[in-house]
Amino acid sequence: MTVKIAPSILSADFGRLAEEVRAADEGGADWIHVDVMDGHFVPNLTMGPAVTAAVRRATDLPVDVHLMVERPELHLEAFRDAGADWITVHVEACPHLHRVLERIRESGARPGVALNPATPLGSVEEVLSEIDLLVIMSVNPGFGGQSYIPASSRKIERARSLLRTHGRSDVELEVDGGVGPATASEVAGAGGSVLVAGSAVYGAPEGVKEAIRNLRSAVGPGRT
Repeated sequence: MTVKIAPSILSADFGRLAEEVRAADEGGADWIHVDVMDGHFVPNLTMGPAVTAAVRRATDLPVDVHLMVERPELHLEAFRDAGADWITVHVEACPHLHRVLERIRESGARPGVALNPATPLGSVEEVLSEIDLLVIMSVNPGFGGQSYIPASSRKIERARSLLRTHGRSDVELEVDGGVGPATASEVAGAGGSVLVAGSAVYGAPEGVKEAIRNLRSAVGPGRT
């Protein structure tokens, strides 16, 4: 399994956003991750379509938009128009999840579903046929720089098993929160195929390129 590295711009210097995105691109990142928070679904307020469009202009890498917002169905087209290749919504925010996923695909983006740490995997079992991405939150969403929740590793393993059981081994299994050199091997070993890293990339004293290299080294041979 090839493991992808998706730096999160939540931890980037927004005064130099284009430069920070290009540094990740040139440093060997696979995707660029955009964390969108509305101050209601999670206790933080971050970026919107305009920032996503700025990211799109700065890179040709896939742009992975994670909507941590209430009523995400109101914003799908705006983020797709801004250049999102992947759009992920939270099962906790979508009473009509199947319909929202259909709309994401109809927009031309690839649909994903995210689960908070306390949300059981069974909540997505009925929509596995509709998704291309399953996101396991390994911290409680809302802020960057949090520590990885150790119980997440078992949840990642169970998520990978669930995808295999349903014939969806093609679905990317993304892990978001507390991912860094100390946890990357465990996350990849549990079945994670996309590692979101914010402060581990943009807060690394060695710089973005070396931080991405360190993450790949920590994942281990045969996975990158």
